[in-house]
Parts: sequence; structure tokens; C-alpha cells
Amino acid sequence: MTGKPLRIGFIPLIDAAALIVAVDKGFTAAEGLDVTLVREVSWSNVRDKLNLGLFDAAHLLAPVAIASSLGLGHVKVPIIAPFTLGVNGNAITISPALHAAIMVQIEGDVTDPMVTAKALARVVAARRDKGLEPLTFGMTFPFSTHNYQLRFWMAAGGVDPDEDVRLVVLPPPYMVDSLANGHVDAFCVGAPWNSVAVDLGIGHILHFVSDILVRAAEKVLAVRQRWADDNPDTLAALVRACQRAAAFIEKPENRAVAAEILAGSDRMGVDAEVIRRTLDGRLKISPDGKLRESGRYLLVGREGAARPDPVQAAWLYAQMVRWGQTAATPEALQIAKSVFRPDLYDRALGSTAEPAHGVADGIGAFTGPAFDPDDIANHLKSFAIRRPSRA
Repeated sequence: MTGKPLRIGFIPLIDAAALIVAVDKGFTAAEGLDVTLVREVSWSNVRDKLNLGLFDAAHLLAPVAIASSLGLGHVKVPIIAPFTLGVNGNAITISPALHAAIMVQIEGDVTDPMVTAKALARVVAARRDKGLEPLTFGMTFPFSTHNYQLRFWMAAGGVDPDEDVRLVVLPPPYMVDSLANGHVDAFCVGAPWNSVAVDLGIGHILHFVSDILVRAAEKVLAVRQRWADDNPDTLAALVRACQRAAAFIEKPENRAVAAEILAGSDRMGVDAEVIRRTLDGRLKISPDGKLRESGRYLLVGREGAARPDPVQAAWLYAQMVRWGQTAATPEALQIAKSVFRPDLYDRALGSTAEPAHGVADGIGAFTGPAFDPDDIANHLKSFAIRRPSRA
């Protein structure tokens, strides 16, 4: 081994797969790295330990890297992402009671997110008329894809996520118990927790988030900018190890092995079969055993998923602006884009070709105009439900 040992934090989610497999299959060791993975429960823990230097790198929510670089919600610490650990992979899971209520109100194809969003709006209105408490939806962090994806979907159907429902923060491993105990009516989280809820008979997967956004950067390999500047060779070696792991995972013949690695008690701590179904994009979506297959459910490395895309960073920043977390400025937009570093990815792998993914604007939202990463303000004007612009 060369250099000092690295401590890298992660949350037990399957989109940490490339990082975990890189370490447990020896790909990091082959690059001369001595890595210890540290399992955490909450995103605030991961963020704080990364920012303070207790972690050298982390499996991190993509919006948290942007928020940290902008100084939103916490201290300002510039973070960069030279590798995307997961594109897509989230899902919206709802309780049997909410599922039944939405099915009563459905007018059209239940797989269409606009149809379900409008049905949700009718459920919300009916509950209000009866004097019932607002529905409660769990998401993982204020600066999270889960928060923005829930809001994007709800608002499209006329539900104001700040006025008509409650959005509450829960660590991913606590989502299932919260649904079982009736603390939430639904949640948006990454794998494997949606499948765990379905297998326990307490949830229905209503949508894969790839129904809402064809392509959504979810988690990144995050490091402090200063650390990256001081350790360029180490960072490049870590990127190469993760890329090798992503390629390994994406080969169908390797997925059983990958699932066993991820199932370990110090990794995911769930049944390997649940993980295997996730990696294959073949999920049980209701307690009666109904299955759904999708090649877009979780992209670990295929379709250029691992290469950071600044368009994704711009979209996430646009959601921060839309929902009143920050003001729109050209300087902040540029900072957000610069968090995602395809140049470092290319340098580590000796590649300059941008992989094709077939999504015209890089996002593929189910409603609204094509996304323009250079004109956030005009893009957001097209949405009726949004928070007033901050000065």
C-alpha cells in the first residue's frame, strides 16, 4: 500500500455499490490504496465528517455536495464530485391505505406520474374537506434528490408540497419502520428500502423516480476540494477503482457476487436476493407479488452514468432556487456546475469521450419544458407552483 490510509463514509444504500465492491473485491488495494469504509446512518453525519476531514471521501447525496459548496444549510466547504456512484435508483413507496385512496381517484394510466399526481391532489382535497390531517411524506434530507423529486411530481398535479402535505426528514434505514408505525404515509428513498417495505407487506411502490426524471444523478463520490488538490494521484486511483467496480457490477454474471458482498451485516444488512433484484432492475412493487422490470431503475456504470454531468448539477441547483432554499445568481449556478468534475474523471481514466445516454436535455422530466442549464430563471417561470425568488 502507498500513502496514508483512507476513511470513507457511506450510508447503507445500494447506490454505494461501486464504492463497496471496489474495496471488498480488492480493486482499491490493486491501486495501492488502503481504504476503510465507515457505515453511517444519516446524511448529516456523512456531510459533517467529510467537511471536518474525519472522512477523506464519502458516498454523498449529489445536492449536499452542491449545498456545501454554496454554504447552504451549514458551513461552506467546497466539495467536488469526480465520480457519480448512482443515476436513478429512488422510488416512491406508499402505504396500503394511501395506495387504495389513490387508486379510487385514478383517471388514466397508473404508471403515468401526471395521472398519479392529479389523483394525489384529489386525495389531498378530499382529506382537507373531511378535516383530516395532511398526508406525511418521508424524504432523506432537505438538500436531497428525494425532496426535489417528490416536490416535482406533486407540484405537477397541483399539490403544493409546503402547504398541502408534510415533508419530513428521515434517515434511509428508518423509512420502513416509520411507514409500518404510521408515522408517514409514504416515502421516497433509494434501494433497498422500498423493496424491504414491499416484502414486509406494508408498502406499494407507486413510481420509480425514472418515471419522473429519465436521468437523475443520485449519489456521488465526494471529496473536499482542498483534499483533491493535495492528493491528485490518490483521487485518480480511487476513481479508477470505483470505475472498475461499476463495470464489474454491471455485468449480469457478476451480480450474484456483488449482491452477496453488499448484503453483509456491515454493508446493507439485508437479504442478498433483494439486492440482486435491485441490480437487475426487477422489483416486486406490491405485496401481492406483482413485479416490474426497468432498465433505468438504477444505473451504476452503464450509459455513461459514472461520468459526472454538470447539467445534473444545474438541475439540482434549479430545484434549490425553485423551492426557496437559495437565490438564483450566475455565480452560484457556476459554482454548482463546477462541483461535478468530468475532467477529473476523464483524467483518471485516460478518456475524453463523453458517453451517450440518449436523453436530449440530459434530464428527461415527465413534464415542463426541456431543461436549459444556462437559463435557470426562465426555466423556473414555466412552473406554477414555486416559492418566491429570494433576493
